[in-house]
Amino acid sequence: MQKKIRVLVVDDSRYVVTTVSRKLAADPELEVIGSARNGVEALEKVKSLRPDVVTMDIVMPEMNGIEALERIMAECPTPVVMLSALTSENAEPTMRALELGAVDFYLKPSAIKPAGTGADEDGLETKIKTAAATKVHRNGAEPEASNAVPTAVKTGTERKTSFNNLVIIGSSTGGPNALMQVIPYLPADIPAAVLVVQHMPPVFTKTLADRLAQVSKIEVMEAKEGSAIARSRALIAPGDFHMTVSDKNTVVLNQDPPSLGVRPAVDITMRSVAVTYGPSVLGVILTGMGMDGTQGASLIKANGGRIFAQDEASCAVYGMPQSVVKAGHVDRVYPLQKMAARITEACSG
Repeated sequence: MQKKIRVLVVDDSRYVVTTVSRKLAADPELEVIGSARNGVEALEKVKSLRPDVVTMDIVMPEMNGIEALERIMAECPTPVVMLSALTSENAEPTMRALELGAVDFYLKPSAIKPAGTGADEDGLETKIKTAAATKVHRNGAEPEASNAVPTAVKTGTERKTSFNNLVIIGSSTGGPNALMQVIPYLPADIPAAVLVVQHMPPVFTKTLADRLAQVSKIEVMEAKEGSAIARSRALIAPGDFHMTVSDKNTVVLNQDPPSLGVRPAVDITMRSVAVTYGPSVLGVILTGMGMDGTQGASLIKANGGRIFAQDEASCAVYGMPQSVVKAGHVDRVYPLQKMAARITEACSG
């Protein structure tokens, strides 16, 4: 008999704890082993009960979810899925939680019903099962991107629109943390335009873009209809929109049906850039569950482009990169901490 995944539910709302616990208990693969009302209790119970996964609310008394997560990852590393709401007020702390080591987050407009496109009634259960299989690191123990090439300071000089390469980066579960270890290490003068497709709902993609912009040398922003694709600029696909490109070096957004259950989808953007930019495209597949990006990578290769993939050891979830590797579309596999340097070399060579 398969061992059940043991879950600790943390929320200061008794209604949420009861509702989430009942929903999880209905899944034969999951077992709720306890609950906590705040971060202090959560830390104590993580140490005593040793759950496989923790679901963590953000706003709680005594010790909030962010503080609790930071303590858990430092003292007793455990996969954590944050419970959040689809608001700008929640997007910032949720993004911070992902940077601190949370595996994923679950939107809870009514505590248990997921929001955003491509979500189904089993969204939380799926995220918990994925989290149980991920690798978590003690805070401060993850290798830094020390092999990344030195970067110049961002300046206010006029940006050139011409670029030699177009880099399309695709990621999902574990992606925000991975992107923080890639985008900020790209040099300000990289002769490439960058497009990023991260599986994430509306509001949160804007927060992700803003956080990356704060720490990066290149320009980073959430893409809008007609946004210019330009050298040393990274455009993040907005949540709930597929991102394609025009032959005028601009972004085109649409709300066509989800691809493989997600919108935005990596495959959609990769197919578009493969046709428009051909051999100048470098596709990069980072951590994530599923196989989004495999079909797109095939088209990039067929049009003369190249594909890099993150290695298994540095992935939170070795799903998307593994799918592309198994399909035979990958030119090089690199650990996350070296990816920025290899991208820069490939674009500058």
